[in-house]
Order: sequence, then structure tokens, then C-alpha cells
Amino acid sequence: MEAVAWSADGMRLLVLGGTAWLGGEIVRAALDQGYEVVCMARGERPAPSGVTLVAADRDDPQSYSALDGDFDAAIDVTMVPAHAQGAVTALRDRVNRWALVSTCSVYAEDDLPGQDESARLLEPYEGPFDVEKYGECKVACEQAVLAAYGDNALIARPGLITGPGDHSDRTGYWPLRFAHPITDDGTVLVPDAPDSSVQLIDARDLAGWLVEATERGTGGVFNATTEHIALSEYLSLAREVAGHDGDLVAVDQEWITEHEIAPWAGERSLPLWLPQPEYAGFATRSPAAARVAGLRTRALEESIRDTLAWEIQAGPGRTRKAGLSPADERALIAETRAADR
Repeated sequence: MEAVAWSADGMRLLVLGGTAWLGGEIVRAALDQGYEVVCMARGERPAPSGVTLVAADRDDPQSYSALDGDFDAAIDVTMVPAHAQGAVTALRDRVNRWALVSTCSVYAEDDLPGQDESARLLEPYEGPFDVEKYGECKVACEQAVLAAYGDNALIARPGLITGPGDHSDRTGYWPLRFAHPITDDGTVLVPDAPDSSVQLIDARDLAGWLVEATERGTGGVFNATTEHIALSEYLSLAREVAGHDGDLVAVDQEWITEHEIAPWAGERSLPLWLPQPEYAGFATRSPAAARVAGLRTRALEESIRDTLAWEIQAGPGRTRKAGLSPADERALIAETRAADR
């Protein structure tokens, strides 16, 4: 993983995306470094102030012809294999270095804790993007970038991304629930999962590192995440940040499964919780290589606090993409209490 450094003076960066959450943070980090930034995106959202937006649909292989000039580097957040392949094919002679935001979901084995970047990957999926094959699609994206750029490619595999702006509603669920319980007495339903872990990285830290690593010319594949902590520790910290002093109703894995509550994300779920032992390695990937490559992360407490502030600003009563609905949680709490009598 040798680094080929160059000066950031006059650096011209292409961000493929750049108008949504992580892409926007990448753009802001680059602008803070004085880069000239060009974003190529569909144009459905406004680009951050200070960038040049090239509105284009990457489903069209000719879309890259709308870009003018050459670039020192590109950062791509795509999960669509055809987009990754099309971009590196069209721009290989115009972009010196390439960074791809991948995911820790590319790994084939989720039950082995502590694995590093050498762990076995899923088979690549070359078809149209399929959310059910998210990891396989990202593997195909990685392969396209590595084949085109080799040592001049940076592959970042983050774990779960947190911070203000998390529209997936996963990492804001618990801070908001503790700050605004849906029961009259402040009781919150939580998973009793002593063996479950979480591994989060703030979008602002990931974006800053991507920009800095691109500037330094860092190449290689990295688990771009933090050290894992127990889910119970995360919940305690979220509760402390939110100032929650109500009761907790803790339900174990068997109970969660019996009540058909989904893990991790989505409707009627307990966000961040994963069943054990089959997911013992999912949120315990080794970030050692990324640390050596300069990745630094803020205190989790700060991320939780800022995420909670964003959640409150976004509206505590909005319909969420992840978690239990207020009515469902009330009914489940009432059921557990009735069973204890």
C-alpha cells in the first residue's frame, strides 16, 4: 500500500455524486482544503455552494462527455456496477487517481470476528443494481476500479455510517427514542443482546479522510471504520446523551424473533441489533490498516449528540424508515409487562 504524494495546490477533484449525504460531506471537506470541485450527479438535488454541478444520467454511457478537462482524482460513491465500470472506462485517461466508497457488506463471512481486508469476498454481481445483492454489487464496483487503476485506486469499506443527515433513520433512532420516548412514563423497548456489537463511523470523518487520503495519494483497500463497541455500551451512551431516565424493557433474541421484529434496519425493526452468533463478525471488522493510513474519528458521543440535534430539527414525529412505530412499541411494551405480572 505505497503512497504517491503530490501537492494539493490547484488540485481538481471530481465527485461522482456529491449532492446527497456522504457525497455532500466529501464536497464540503474538499472545498475546505481549497480544491476545485466538480460534481457529476442527476441534478435532482442542489449541489453544495462553491462547486460546479454537471447534471447527467450515468445510465447513459455518453454522459461522461459532459465533463470538461482532466482531474487529479475522482471519488465515487456508486453501488451500481455498470456505473463504476462506465466511469473508469470513460475517464481512465483523464483522472489520475480513483477512490471508491464501498462497504463492509462485501465480505462473505459475517460470523468470524476481527477479520481484516484479506477476508473472503462475496461473488461479484454484474447485473442491474439489486438491493438484495448490495454487497455483491459493491464487489463488482471494486473490481472495476481496481482493474482500471491498480495501485492508484483507493477502496474504502466503511461500516455503518452515522452523523447528522442519516436519512436511513438507523443511527438516529435510539438517540431520538431516548430523548422522546413514546410512552407516558418514558419506558423504551431495547434489545437484550450482550454479544451484539456496533461499528460506526461519522460521515464527516469518513469524508475528511477520503479527501486527505486522495491528496496524499494513498492507495489500497481499507476497512474505513472505527473500533467496535458492544451494542449495550452504545445504547447506554445514547441514553446518557439524550438524558433518558425512564425504564428500559429489554427483550432477548428469542423474543424478538418470535415477534417477527426485523434486525438492523427497515420497518418494524430494532436498528443496529443483529442476531448472534451468525453476525458475530459483521460489526467487528479490523480498522487497523485505515488507522495506519491516517483515519481519525471523533468521539462517538459527539456523533450521537449531533445526530440527535439533526433528528430533532428534521422532526421527531416524522414517518421513519427504520425502527418500531410508536403504536407498535407501546403494544409490545404492554405485552411484556402483562407477561411479567
